[in-house]
Amino acid sequence: MKIGFIGLGIMGKPMALNLIKAGHDLCVYDVAKANVSFMAAAGAQACTSSKAVAENCPLVITMLPNSPNVREAVLGTGGVLEGARSGTILIDMSSIAPQASQEIHAACAGKGVRMIDAPVSGGEPKAIDGTLSIMVGGAREDFEQVYDILMVMGASAIYCGTIGAGNTVKLANQVIVAVNIAAVSEAFLLASKAGVDPNLVFDAIKSGLAGSAVMNAKMPKILTRDYSPGFKIDLHIKDLGNALETGHAVGSPLPLTALVMEMFQTLHSDGCGQEDHSGLAKWYEKISGRQI
Repeated sequence: MKIGFIGLGIMGKPMALNLIKAGHDLCVYDVAKANVSFMAAAGAQACTSSKAVAENCPLVITMLPNSPNVREAVLGTGGVLEGARSGTILIDMSSIAPQASQEIHAACAGKGVRMIDAPVSGGEPKAIDGTLSIMVGGAREDFEQVYDILMVMGASAIYCGTIGAGNTVKLANQVIVAVNIAAVSEAFLLASKAGVDPNLVFDAIKSGLAGSAVMNAKMPKILTRDYSPGFKIDLHIKDLGNALETGHAVGSPLPLTALVMEMFQTLHSDGCGQEDHSGLAKWYEKISGRQI
């Protein structure tokens, strides 16, 4: 199938590569020309705008940093809606505010473009492996039509409800991940300051009730102080900002989210924004004066 892919960053690039490996013909665009050149070398057709991608493809995927980027790519000058035909399907796999998904969907519907929001969880490693968890909102028939495409990039693709539901579920996911990393950092600092080897703590508790996919993925990075990004602190700040905005809009209290947001903001101010979000452990090390 001919598929358009817009946004070839840390997540989009491996996702697009997996589509090529599965035999699909890709037309790609990114504001960074080097990313487009990389994908062209891998067999994709390079395009000069989001409009050009949509002119060539009945299915377009966007994987962009935040709501304003998706608005610009879809609704802006040279955007998807300028090139898309009626009946085009747009899969926005970016993690953005649910309200933004609904606004963009309404604009798409006005031009006969069918849109679903399908944010992902799993970070760069699972994007590379094609084992992302995908959360989908929109019309069920549109989800069912593109399900096989989604499953090239993911280990699961779950229909969550109407447009915006995918991003609502993603925000819930990001709240849980952020608070979990904070809890893990806090607990392991306690053990370390009490004189217990944190490596042994990890071995002792990872298979019990306190164990989690988050701890299993992030504790090895914390123990080795490897904060190379799988998912950047600045991106998690963006997600928690969207969660807080959504919580305020619907009247849902998010006190733990707000607290972890302030921790992340401190790390951003310290120049750590491009590091992995497991670097939240550094906030605890900073205030305690001791490395985990």
